[in-house]
Amino acid sequence: MKKKSLWGELVAEVFGTFILILLGDGVVANVGLAPRLAAPAYNWNTITFGWAMAVMVAVYVAGGVSGAHINPAVTLAMAVKRGFPWGKVIPYWIAQIVGAFLGALGVYLVYMDGLVAAGVPNVWCTGPGSVFGQAFWGGTGAAATGTYSLLNAFITEIFGTAVLLWGVLATGDRRNLAVGANLGPLAVGLVVLAVGLCLGGPSGYAINPARDFGPRLFGAIVGTKGLFSGSYWIVAPILGPLIGGPIGALTYDWFITPFLPKEE
Repeated sequence: MKKKSLWGELVAEVFGTFILILLGDGVVANVGLAPRLAAPAYNWNTITFGWAMAVMVAVYVAGGVSGAHINPAVTLAMAVKRGFPWGKVIPYWIAQIVGAFLGALGVYLVYMDGLVAAGVPNVWCTGPGSVFGQAFWGGTGAAATGTYSLLNAFITEIFGTAVLLWGVLATGDRRNLAVGANLGPLAVGLVVLAVGLCLGGPSGYAINPARDFGPRLFGAIVGTKGLFSGSYWIVAPILGPLIGGPIGALTYDWFITPFLPKEE
């Protein structure tokens, strides 16, 4: 029974993360390729709202089976502070990466003609070379204002992922102001929207190692150049969230949990 239950959870994590990337990287491709309107009609807000809705749909779909972690940083944080079995951490991580890889495949199939015509640009992952980095990272030419350092991006990912965990834990905490009427996934999507709008600039707010690594791997296979050049790919979008997730869970329990009213 336990193996069957774990299998169902892993399938849900694959499917949920697939949906996350299909819609999330889908909006990046839509912005980068601008197939319907001139490029200025699309902006950073389009990306942040698209990713927020992607998270909401994915959590609604998979939440009842696996909890819809769809994020190794969330899985790690839940193991550190919420009793999630450590034996499930690695299987969840693998399922999330597989789902993210398949989600990138879905984006490729949807936007195939535009991607091929554009030379298969980086619509897959954050950091140097990404489509939105070229479009919105400090402008171009005389309007350029420079870029952010790897250290800056790393710190941003820690903060962004901590905020994600604060939102996830607070909105699901019955002793706090937990949302009701099955609105939890919407609330989590709005938390991701807040992170993107307020903290997304320096790193592109991966806040999810699987979200970045799975599509990055797929992009390298289909011919996007430079995705694994340098150390950015492992430092900011992987190590940053894996540090920020537990920090978010720990600080919530340090600064909020002890002061909440006792359950009846």
